[in-house]
Amino acid sequence: MITMKKITYFLLFILFCLSVKAQYNDGIVIRSLLKTDTTSIGQPIVYPDFKDDEVTISKITIPPGKETGWHKHTFPVFAVVLKGTLTVQMKDKTVQFSENSAFAEVLNTIHNGINLGTEDVVLIAFYMGQKDKPLSVHE
Repeated sequence: MITMKKITYFLLFILFCLSVKAQYNDGIVIRSLLKTDTTSIGQPIVYPDFKDDEVTISKITIPPGKETGWHKHTFPVFAVVLKGTLTVQMKDKTVQFSENSAFAEVLNTIHNGINLGTEDVVLIAFYMGQKDKPLSVHE
């Protein structure tokens, strides 16, 4: 059943979409890289309630044959692979992210990022963390 509330929400959504497009000049291309409410293994993304929120954006280069070491993140982390293929190993599964892919890292899950290729893996990581707290916890 279509209600006035649903119609109102739909019209507000249309107005929002038009206003987003109107924020930029013609010729600007916006391409969504990732839109998700779960991590790469299906965990729900939940933003922590920190007192001192801090966002860190890092460019990470992993040479061929190198790995990050086993670690976990206690808050949401998002990444875009600019070059190469990143292999992420967990205790019970392995996933790969190729060049130009974006993903939400696993939460509170021990994992290891590995470059199994012959060229550098380069990625940009967005850490939704807290001031004076580590970006990851090594195991």
